[in-house]
Amino acid sequence: MNETQSTVLSILQDLTGEDVSSNMDTNLFDEGILDSMGSVQLLLELQNQLGIEVPVSEFERSEWDTPAKIVAKVESMQ
Repeated sequence: MNETQSTVLSILQDLTGEDVSSNMDTNLFDEGILDSMGSVQLLLELQNQLGIEVPVSEFERSEWDTPAKIVAKVESMQ
């Protein structure tokens, strides 16, 4: 597990109270783990901890709906 993945999983766990590391392909929205408010908080934490800036207007839920996709998205922006 790399630093980005570990940071993303830590942020998700802090926000949701769920450890999603065992299933990186869990759909966070379908499972009710993350909602629109949670996704805003996620973006803020990614900005604070990793310097990733994603305007909410550019947030496409389908691109951010699993832990694996979030990690890939963050890595592509670093």
